[in-house]
Amino acid sequence: MPTAPSSTSTRPGTRGPGRKVAVVGVALSDCGRVDEATPYALHAQAARRALADSGLGRDVIDGIASAGLGTLAPVEVAEYLGLAPRWADSTSVGGSTWEVMAAHAADAIAAGRANAVLLVYGSTARADIKAKRRTSNLSFGARGPLQFEVPYGHSLIAKYAMAARRHMHEYGTTLEQLASVAVQARANAATNPDAMFRDPITVDEVLSGPMIADPFTKLHCCIRSDGGCAVLLAAEEYVRDCASEPVWVLGAGEHVSHTTMSEWDDFTVSPAAVSGRIAFERAGVRPADIDIAEIYDAFTYMTLVTLEDLGFCEKGEGGSFVEKGRLLRDGELPTNTDGGGLSAQHPGMRGLFLLVEAVRQLRGQAGEGQVRRADGSVPELAVASGTGGWFCSSGTVILGR
Repeated sequence: MPTAPSSTSTRPGTRGPGRKVAVVGVALSDCGRVDEATPYALHAQAARRALADSGLGRDVIDGIASAGLGTLAPVEVAEYLGLAPRWADSTSVGGSTWEVMAAHAADAIAAGRANAVLLVYGSTARADIKAKRRTSNLSFGARGPLQFEVPYGHSLIAKYAMAARRHMHEYGTTLEQLASVAVQARANAATNPDAMFRDPITVDEVLSGPMIADPFTKLHCCIRSDGGCAVLLAAEEYVRDCASEPVWVLGAGEHVSHTTMSEWDDFTVSPAAVSGRIAFERAGVRPADIDIAEIYDAFTYMTLVTLEDLGFCEKGEGGSFVEKGRLLRDGELPTNTDGGGLSAQHPGMRGLFLLVEAVRQLRGQAGEGQVRRADGSVPELAVASGTGGWFCSSGTVILGR
């Protein structure tokens, strides 16, 4: 079993003073159409599977991170799982929550405040709508700063759509280029048994679909599913007892940008421009070193602009970058290799799924969807970047084996 790099290692990305931190267990709960389970049950199912994947006993878990469920998240989730952690995190910043939580957990483990932290999520977003247990909503609320925007009627999706239109205006990005993001995500989903939609789609089919918020037609938008997942991070001394090769947390960054659109300086720049720069600097690697990218993709524009802001292409060149098949599993930068939120699953705050897929790819455990480098080896470095709200927040994590 591979061991942790020593504290004096010169490997790029070795963390600074303190213990090294590895992802030692990952798992999904049942996903897609799950009509009979509760969100708590999906949390528990994912947690059990991640613990089994790690090969460790549940007694090693002394930290928990969870958001989005219960009045006192993550207290209620911990109680349901039968855990009494000494470290907890309930940070809730939308889709970037889990990358931010992973950064917090890694820092806590490195500093000795926890030994093993479980990040766990579950949602029955699709089943709740179908059963009329809840309805769709146009906004997150009308209190605080949001009160100045809600009267104008633009929904969350409309805010993303306005940002996409601005990028199109500034840089000539086309609808076809945005549509190609959805097409490549679906192609990547084709070999993923956990993906909700696997049949191929074309650019023309994306463009001809029903309009949701101009310029986004239906296939520009993420799917609505049920599902959950879990990630277990642990200190280096636990690695020798694990069932799988560890994946190391090399660096992470986070950034909060705005909540009202009027305070967003530039609709064509996401907060990943800051969180990504910090993560790469802390990891000691460059975008050119990355083998795979897992990007939050509630809408096609999110993938395009995040790739720009992480430094995989220049600002304004995202359209030409994505349209040439680079995001496919056998492309230059395999991106959202499981099909992403556009095709695989999107039960809500999907950021934790990015980490699960990145770890599976780095371990070589992605089955038919496994990415291979030119020499046939599995990837060595991955970036997972989550976005929250309407480009309000970002968390970026660099992982390596």
